[in-house]
Amino acid sequence: MLRRHAKTHTGDNVYSCNECEKCYSSLSRLRQHMNIHRNKYKCTECGKCFESSRHLAKHMRSHSGEKPFECTVCSKRFSTSGYLGVHSRIHSGEKPYKCHMCDKAFNVSGSLNDHMRVHTGDKPYKCSLCNKSFSQSRNLKTHKRQVHSNIRPYDCPYCGKLFTTNGNLKSHARSHTGAKPLCCRHCSERFTWQNQLRRHLLKSHNEGTWFTCHICQNKFSRSDSLEIHIRQHEGMKPYVCFVCSKRFCRSSALKIHQLVHSDYKQFCCGSCGKLFKRKDNVKPHFKSCFDKLRFNGV
Repeated sequence: MLRRHAKTHTGDNVYSCNECEKCYSSLSRLRQHMNIHRNKYKCTECGKCFESSRHLAKHMRSHSGEKPFECTVCSKRFSTSGYLGVHSRIHSGEKPYKCHMCDKAFNVSGSLNDHMRVHTGDKPYKCSLCNKSFSQSRNLKTHKRQVHSNIRPYDCPYCGKLFTTNGNLKSHARSHTGAKPLCCRHCSERFTWQNQLRRHLLKSHNEGTWFTCHICQNKFSRSDSLEIHIRQHEGMKPYVCFVCSKRFCRSSALKIHQLVHSDYKQFCCGSCGKLFKRKDNVKPHFKSCFDKLRFNGV
């Protein structure tokens, strides 16, 4: 089961597993790894296997909900000391993972890996329905919900509008409350939306990276905004209606168009209760409805 592996150029990985070809620098480390294949340390809840009892014990906390590690600043609790260590960087401001191309820094290595795709252009996550590619898996999941699904489980308590994600609902709710939770770390300016803060940092404090169109030299604070802009130059329309095959440059334009094929009406007149498919239709109706009520002395 164990075999000696020819030394690499660095001489580090000498022993390899002939089950999965993974290499280790010591025989003891390889023997520990072999526990995965023997199912020696196996989770009884989900069947996942681990190299040691210590790793299994950590994993079991995810099922039991046990969180023995507490943040001394905000009292938030975590299941492992590693998660607590990453969280503590929020309070300390420590960002040990730096991009060597633009000097932008991150508090976790995963965020740096995601960011590097901005420079490399790598988009490994592809939608199976429209072939659009994404640099991050969470963006692909959001795209599938928003563009290819009608599932909207989050509703606004102020106007009843439905959303595909809780994050979108929270962001939308600020238009009702006027909340400005985003604060500039250099000055006292506060903002409602993330893109407002990003543009402020770029314009006022020269922090961040401008994304420049190579055709017209227009500048954008986000790479996806630049991507949409370039599509307009090139006439690209990657978003396709699955009903009539009409194509669109933006996912938002496709969502508006798909209402033509649906009976779903998410906008409601606050005066008479009449429902509408589109927001731009309910606004003039509400004004005329309100004027009629006022004229009749209601």
